[in-house]
Amino acid sequence: MINLSTGAFYERSTSQIGTLRAKAESLQQQIGTGERLERSSDDPVAAARLRMLARNERISTVDTRNSELAEADLTLTDETLGSIADVVVRVRELAVQAASSTLSDAQRSVIGTEVASLRDNLVLLANSRNISGHALLGGQTSGAAYADNGNGIEFVGSGALTPVEIGEGQSVMPGLTGPEVFEFDTANGATDLFAVLGNFAAALSAGGDAAAQASSAVLSDLDAGLEKVTTAQTVIGSRLNWVDLMSERREINSERVADERTQVGGADIAVAMSRLQETLTVLEASQASFVRLANLSLFSMLR
Repeated sequence: MINLSTGAFYERSTSQIGTLRAKAESLQQQIGTGERLERSSDDPVAAARLRMLARNERISTVDTRNSELAEADLTLTDETLGSIADVVVRVRELAVQAASSTLSDAQRSVIGTEVASLRDNLVLLANSRNISGHALLGGQTSGAAYADNGNGIEFVGSGALTPVEIGEGQSVMPGLTGPEVFEFDTANGATDLFAVLGNFAAALSAGGDAAAQASSAVLSDLDAGLEKVTTAQTVIGSRLNWVDLMSERREINSERVADERTQVGGADIAVAMSRLQETLTVLEASQASFVRLANLSLFSMLR
């Protein structure tokens, strides 16, 4: 006959019930969080893999933020280039009008006033700001990209941009610098759109045969300047496409990481719920048995 002390009976029963309760709580937590592992010791290999996946997700978050910033600056640059192209096209239209032999000096002077105004608009566009408030076409400078030095409009920004990391070791230039947009070569040497528009406006204001000749001669310079702007638009467009491509790849990778994280550390809800129901049934039966056994005494056995 095995003798079991009352203290040992209570201790063993309490331990069994406590174990069942802990198992039930663990299963309830798995169902609530969808995670199978509560601590690394539950599955060290899976836990290590989950930590690596978490690091990848944090890096992806940084890359996403960088891509959004780069895309915003590139979009602003693209819009600005479109406005610059519109200015050049309008000046070209005015040049064609001014080249007509039927126009008087007074009429050409009016056109010259508009050209001068368009040149001022071009300077404003050249000094546009990015989302950080820095010069959009000024490189790394925080101030204006262009300034009037008294003899003309001069580039005062920096000639370089800092590439932005957008994931998988890839980077993108978030814009262009002023010289990449406004400066170009002509048959008479290097020049820029500010000088072309400024000289053209001055010639129209002066009048005479030189005004009509300048109107015809400026067309080739305007075409070269417009080609430079169009090329810049193509460059920005390709960079925007590259950012979009990397964003798509990052999204696909994020989905893969999420699937792997579910496979490695995710809980099977159906199985967990079934085990929870089983554990709760056993726990309820154990508690009921403990109450009945704890109430037994010698007198109740004699009855």
